[in-house]
Amino acid sequence: MLLTELLPPTAEGLGHAARHLAEGRLVAFPTETVYGLGGDARDDRAVASIFAAKGRPAFNPLIVHVPDMAAAARLAVFSDPALRLAAAFWPGALTLVLPMRDDSGLSPLVSAGLPSVAIRMPAHPVAVALLHSFGGPVAAPSANPSGRISPTRAEHVLDGLAGRIAAVLDGGACPVGVESTIIGLEPRPTLLRPGGIPVEAIEECLGVRLAAPDPAPLRPNAPGQLSSHYAPSAAVMLEVTAPRPDDVWIGFGSRTGTEGLNLSPSGDLVEAAANLFHYLREADRCAGSGGRIAVAPIPEKGLGRAINDRLRRAAAPR
Repeated sequence: MLLTELLPPTAEGLGHAARHLAEGRLVAFPTETVYGLGGDARDDRAVASIFAAKGRPAFNPLIVHVPDMAAAARLAVFSDPALRLAAAFWPGALTLVLPMRDDSGLSPLVSAGLPSVAIRMPAHPVAVALLHSFGGPVAAPSANPSGRISPTRAEHVLDGLAGRIAAVLDGGACPVGVESTIIGLEPRPTLLRPGGIPVEAIEECLGVRLAAPDPAPLRPNAPGQLSSHYAPSAAVMLEVTAPRPDDVWIGFGSRTGTEGLNLSPSGDLVEAAANLFHYLREADRCAGSGGRIAVAPIPEKGLGRAINDRLRRAAAPR
């Protein structure tokens, strides 16, 4: 078992993390969405280690993180719509699935053998500094065991992956709190996963409505498409307005919740998204073995789409 280091986001900590990546080891790092589990996207062994550490199915592609457009353009072919989206939302919580360049140098494991690559330019200063220090593309799914609740704090990463990875860069709590929105552009703009950028903003940028994804693809072309995902140990019930006495209730707005577990007392969807995964973890701890988590209704608009997507997958049969 590895001794997993907890590194500060200092020049020394970033340099140490970059050396781990250069030597094929795995480092968890904060982004504005959730913590990612990073490995050199060009190194077959490092990428295989990501799948092994998470227990992730090898048919599920990974997102490649880059520091700037020049790095992105070396990996993927950008159409005019892709360039518009990148100009509007990068750096930020948007992932684009694009045709992969033949000379990208990426490990085929990153794309699960598909001719496309999921690519993102994060905005978190610690992520950006790590990418510049490392000097190459970093494959990074969420830093948690596959199918479980995504991590938004360094301690969440250690809870699930301590002993399996080399280090965690501690950048504090992630401000967005849900994963990036994923957009495919071939043959038409398609929402592959709702996330930190609202669908309405993307549609306004493109001037078209986004197509809906296949609800249960046999072979995912982007992360976050498996029906059961982001799951706590306890059963999850959705849109609950009158919980059972023994439920752990996660509230929203005027529905107060159990022990202060209210995603946003003011009904702010941005605040709710930032709290979602941490509160799911807290509710799971309170529910205990055989318990049940009940979640109050969340509006299906703006970031509410991403929140409800994660909750539906958390509640799906396992």
